[in-house]
Amino acid sequence: MKSTLSGPDGGDCLYAAKLNGDRYAIRDSEQPDVPPMVLRGGVFRAFVGGAKLGEFDF
Repeated sequence: MKSTLSGPDGGDCLYAAKLNGDRYAIRDSEQPDVPPMVLRGGVFRAFVGGAKLGEFDF
């Protein structure tokens, strides 16, 4: 999935993909050669919930 807020060039994005076994892979669009980080579903959902609440805004 890709954020609808990302620009047309795809920069500054965090890509996420659901894997089997309640796992998610995430990667930074600015570092395509770095392997994705794989998270347990609970960790990924906590991250998304925190982002929605603005916990990572500065």
